[in-house]
Amino acid sequence: MTNSANDVLLRFENVTIRFDDLTAVNNVSFQMTAGETRVILGSAGSGKTTLLKAAIGLIPVDSGRVYLMGRDITNLAERQLFDIRSQVGVLFQEGGLFDSINIEENVGYPLVNRKTHADSPDQVHTKVVNALRFVELAHTLEKYPNELSGGMRRRVGIARAVITEPPLVLYDSPTAGLDPITATTIMALVAKERDSLNAANLIVTQRYQDGQLMANFRYNRINEHLEPVSNDLGDPDGSNPTRTTFMVMKEGHLIFEGTQARLEASTDAYISKFVPQHHN
Repeated sequence: MTNSANDVLLRFENVTIRFDDLTAVNNVSFQMTAGETRVILGSAGSGKTTLLKAAIGLIPVDSGRVYLMGRDITNLAERQLFDIRSQVGVLFQEGGLFDSINIEENVGYPLVNRKTHADSPDQVHTKVVNALRFVELAHTLEKYPNELSGGMRRRVGIARAVITEPPLVLYDSPTAGLDPITATTIMALVAKERDSLNAANLIVTQRYQDGQLMANFRYNRINEHLEPVSNDLGDPDGSNPTRTTFMVMKEGHLIFEGTQARLEASTDAYISKFVPQHHN
């Protein structure tokens, strides 16, 4: 990774986004650096996915600025965004795979189509195999998306999102519609990717457990397992060794930004809806 911990990979400055009379994102500011995780919670229509799309210039902002990889992308044309976007991994809802091509071609797609530098077919194949091995699906190269389960398709989506080893990865509802065990597998892979590559992760989710895993576990590259981190949740600010920040969106407003400990200590009725009552 070329990014030091001080490099800001993504910054929103007073961003407002409107669709006709609806204000989808209202004066939101935050920033992210390498190795950091942000977990965005909120009701349907609160602005979570809009925020994610604005981060890579898929939705224009009405006011404020968006900086990506140190570049002000607020008013860039689509063709100017292409090379900057190639430095960001994205996992769309449902995995977003192409049905008409096999898994090897799906995962290799970001490599084959990036303009910045070209890999030979052999290099692409090697990287695809490694990326699929990373998500424990090396045996699926020749299969097509419709031959895989929903959880497997999501894992392929992660392989495709991280194959270029991007410094920033955006996840839009990575566990939506999955059973709890498969969802935990997916989030374990997200944590593995963060800790293996020191990547920043911006995660939109409806599941509080997704954020809990990111906040409380770290991937040990030596024994290749997730391990719990020592995290004093009694501390209202939390020691936060995984550098995981929770954000809560409500009607386009960012109404909470802080650690898991502070989130669980909140007495706000809306915020409490996203925190299971049986948390420790």
